[in-house]
Amino acid sequence: MAAIAPNAEARVGRIFERIARWLAYFGGTILAAVAGVTVASIIGRALLSFGLGPIKGDFEIVEMGCAVAVFSFLPYTQLKRGHVTVDLFIDRLPDRAKAFLGFIGDVMLTLAAYVILWRLWLGFGEKFPYGSDAFRGALGMGYKPFFAETTYELELPIWIPYALSLIGAFFFFVVAVYTVWRSLNWVLKGREEHV
Repeated sequence: MAAIAPNAEARVGRIFERIARWLAYFGGTILAAVAGVTVASIIGRALLSFGLGPIKGDFEIVEMGCAVAVFSFLPYTQLKRGHVTVDLFIDRLPDRAKAFLGFIGDVMLTLAAYVILWRLWLGFGEKFPYGSDAFRGALGMGYKPFFAETTYELELPIWIPYALSLIGAFFFFVVAVYTVWRSLNWVLKGREEHV
């Protein structure tokens, strides 16, 4: 059986790979910055006698930075099939069965990506203090909070890391939908291709 729009699938895959790679670079940069903050804070604690100290709100920076980084890595991981799998049983199956199980896995991950995006969007709506009730209602954000929630020490608005994480979650879902298309084509070809 012939694949469904294989040229378009390959073209979309190249575009998504470029975007996902840059999003992963962004996540890696955030993670490196978080590591730098942690190291500087630990050194500051160790050198209290020299007038240094920990970085104020270091745990808040680490918490927000790690969340943004994780969501930045998900699209590339999905695109490259980098999620944890148990290959002990799968490796012994014929190519067509491997392709079909890969398709089922991609469908399930797409459903998970949708639920993650949906719940993160609702959480963002609870934290985002802007927009009229009509605008928020049209976007399914719920009622505007009475006050803008901030972190305890640094008083950073909570909605900002939510918004940055939403970018990664949205693209994770879009890439997951694409991988279902790609996996379906592999099922139709009777074998998976290397990514």
